[in-house]
Amino acid sequence: MIAFCPMVKKFCLYMLWAIFAIRLLAGDLNFERGFSGNPVVDGWYADPQIRIYNGKYWIFPTTSDLFEKQLYFDCFSSDDLVTWTKHKNIICSGDIKWLNRALWAPDSIEKGGKYYLFFSCNDAYPVDRKGGDFTPRNTSDEKYGGIGVAVADAPEGPYRDLIGKPLIDKFWNGAQPIDQCVFEYDGNYYMLYGGWRKCNLVRLSADFKSIVPFEDGSIFKDMTPEKYVEGSVMFERKGKWYFMWSEGNWGDSSYKVGYGMADTPFGPFKREGAILSQDKKVATGAGHHSVLNIPGTDDWYICYHRRPIPNYHRDHRMLCIDRMYFEPDGKIRPVKMTFKGVAARRLRPCK
Repeated sequence: MIAFCPMVKKFCLYMLWAIFAIRLLAGDLNFERGFSGNPVVDGWYADPQIRIYNGKYWIFPTTSDLFEKQLYFDCFSSDDLVTWTKHKNIICSGDIKWLNRALWAPDSIEKGGKYYLFFSCNDAYPVDRKGGDFTPRNTSDEKYGGIGVAVADAPEGPYRDLIGKPLIDKFWNGAQPIDQCVFEYDGNYYMLYGGWRKCNLVRLSADFKSIVPFEDGSIFKDMTPEKYVEGSVMFERKGKWYFMWSEGNWGDSSYKVGYGMADTPFGPFKREGAILSQDKKVATGAGHHSVLNIPGTDDWYICYHRRPIPNYHRDHRMLCIDRMYFEPDGKIRPVKMTFKGVAARRLRPCK
């Protein structure tokens, strides 16, 4: 056995404490008793959808990896926003026959005791985007894809493909069929979606198996606001509707979140500004988010992905949660990204 002198032992102890302190300040050991820390879970994930089901918090994210490896979804559940349980492979390539690459941007919603998972699949491209031919490709082409929908009896699955094909595979208005957000309004369900700087709104059938016309007979409505790129989010607060989206380039530090407000989800939505963007002291590439409201309160959270500093890979993205606050006039305050995360919070039982 090697014997170390007291001076060497003391030096080693100091070094260990120094390394610990540096990592803590850098956010690598981003925990504090009673807080979630950011990131909230281990591993590389992105595009999180946060929901509340059965008295628990749930996060449905993209597995952040090369498109060819992005062939499944995991999800996470928590009683308190701090301790998260991972549910692996709630749906994967064997469950979606038309999936061959790039499964991402899940959006979950409960209806009639069933749990529906809408998703983007195959990084769909038309026949000739540059030339202006937006006809969908042949179904055998690896670039054929769009927005799909799966169903399960529980939030953690297992999910099965509901219709065995894309719900939307067309490029209406030049919008790539990706990054969907499903919401209810006045007894009907709608889906906001889009990429390539174009955004559409469509109306869903009651069984979520098809798109149905609006009352005026149209199939889609162009909702594209200023600086929109992708990552649509829609929610209501105090009689106002908020449309949020991601701006910039998802692969670099220009990525951010903007928003607009209107009296109905049909708009029009004027851009109010950006509320989430890089902080060179914390992280970069912050965007593609979702929001959470604690039932019975006006307490709001934003769940989003961001890139660590330094960042060594395009797909090194991590899931984070921070508080989201509003001004008296309803506008959203800029979000402060933290390493601390959010305080533990259990949901009150439903009466």
